[in-house]
Parts: sequence; C-alpha cells; structure tokens
Amino acid sequence: MRASFNEPIEGVYSSLEIVQGKLVDWWEAAISLLPNLVVAILVIVAFGLASRLVRNLMLRFLLKMTSSKSIARLLSTLAGIAVVVIGLFIALGVLQLEKTVTSLLAGAGVVGIALAFAFQDLAANLIAGVYLSFQRPFVIGDLIESQDIFGIVDAVDLRNTRIRTMDGQIVLIPNKEVFENKLINFSKTGVRRVTLSVGVSYAEDLEAVRKIATEAISALELRRTEQDVEFFYESFGSSSIDFIVRFWIDHQRQSQYRAALSEAIIAIKKAFDAEDIMIPFPIRTLDFGIKGGESLAQALPVPDQGRITMDMAPGSREMSSRPVATSDSVF
Repeated sequence: MRASFNEPIEGVYSSLEIVQGKLVDWWEAAISLLPNLVVAILVIVAFGLASRLVRNLMLRFLLKMTSSKSIARLLSTLAGIAVVVIGLFIALGVLQLEKTVTSLLAGAGVVGIALAFAFQDLAANLIAGVYLSFQRPFVIGDLIESQDIFGIVDAVDLRNTRIRTMDGQIVLIPNKEVFENKLINFSKTGVRRVTLSVGVSYAEDLEAVRKIATEAISALELRRTEQDVEFFYESFGSSSIDFIVRFWIDHQRQSQYRAALSEAIIAIKKAFDAEDIMIPFPIRTLDFGIKGGESLAQALPVPDQGRITMDMAPGSREMSSRPVATSDSVF
C-alpha cells in the first residue's frame, strides 16, 4: 500500500529532475554562448552604424549621378537595409544558428518571388526609372516628345515621368513606356533646324527665287552662321511650285524655335514683295469634259431648234421663252 502511494511522488521527482537537468544544460549552454552573444550584439550594433554611414554616403553619391531625389533616397535606403541584413546573418552565424539563417534565406526567396509577380508593373516602372535617371537620355528642363506628348520634363519619380506640355498641362507617362518607346530630345544637342515650306507662282524665275529666299534667311540674326542655309524645290503643286528652306538655330526653349520660324516668314514675305515675286493663292481649275481639257461652252450641247430667248412682258413677273431660227449665214 505504501509502495503504491510513493510511485506518483517518485514520478514527480523524476520529472523535476529532468526539467532541472534541462535548465542546467540550457544555463551552461547560455554561459558558454555568452561571449558569442556579446559578439553578436556588437556585430548588430556595428552593422547598424555602418548602415547609416553607407546610406548617407550612397545618397550623396547618387544625387551627383541623378537628378531624381526619390530614386536616390530609395537606392540609398536599400543599401542601408542590405548592410543591416548582412550584419544580422553574421550575428546568427556567431550564435551557431545556421539553420535559422537557412530558413530566413528560404523564406526571403519565396516572399521575393511572390512580390515580383504581384508588383511586376511597379517593378518594371521602378527599374525603368532607375535606368532613365542614370543613363540620362534627358534631364529636368529638357524639351522632349514621347508617346505623342510634347513638352518639358518636370520630374522623374519612382513610377512616372512628369511632362509639362506647351499648354501648361501636366502629363504623367509611366517610366516603362518612356523606356520602351521612341523618345525625341530637342534640347540634347543645343541646336535645332527650322524648316519653312513656301510656294511661288509658275511664272516666276526659279533661280532668282532661290537666290532671294536664301539671302533673306541668311540675314536673320537668330540663324547659326556655322551651318549654311539649305534650299530645295520639292514639287509642282496645284497652284504653285513648292520649295523648302532650312536653317539652324541655338535652341534651349520652344519659344526660340517659334520666334525663328516667325522671323523667317516675315523675311521671305518682305523679300518677295520687294522683288514682285508672287506667293499664289490656291487655284482650282474646273474641267467639264470626260477626257479633260474641255471648257464649259464646249461641254454643253447646243439645241437643234436654235437659240432660246427669254421675253418678259412689261409689268409682268412671268417670263416666256421662244425659239429663234438660226441659219448658217454670218451677220
């Protein structure tokens, strides 16, 4: 009877001994890992300070490389986070937690793949924005045309390129579309060619027209003297012989191009007026024949019964017609 009563007590004692043994083992392991724990803490603190230093240095460097502050801040922050993550993995390795490090890496890979599929458009625009910021096909203030949008670049952020049109409207174009499609930068070279189309009468002396137009454009103050004025006849138009005249200007703003085009029109008009050269109005020739070349009188049939005359009685509003005999005699 006494033996059966002592069995539960002995079981409790044995359980307590097991727990005590575990605690002692853990305490001894903690004591043995205490130096490693201190080292791990120091590693985390050191990498935390290093991440702040790396972030600041990276931000200064990126601001010199790109005009987009948002992209520079993002990349510098990512660099700081990467330093902290490296320090965390080193600290876990010091604590001999290699399995934990492996699990974290595997989990990070799975999360990265899931995020890549979920935000692939955002990631594509972000990568395109980073490319545009570092390759610099344009900078803030450039006059560009992209996706049939013509205007001045205001900013390049993480997702969009912001363009201010000539009408003062703000247009946002995804960075991916700017990167993948045709882009025209009118400010990159600092010069721009002005092309003016004109027509002159068929009766004019074409060599004299070429000389007068070229001299008029050559006298413009806005024209770059490094490039010659170009003159080309293009086609026989419906009412004129058409030509183009081209010249180059220094270009930074759209207003400079518009001013040069306006001055060219005024100069050619004054020169042509002085030499009595006509810029013809549109002319339309009406041809009434099936084969062409017939006038209206030739196209209308003549009545066999002779001419038709219209008579009106005095004081009457009604008109009457009567045939008039015709003959072959000449009056």
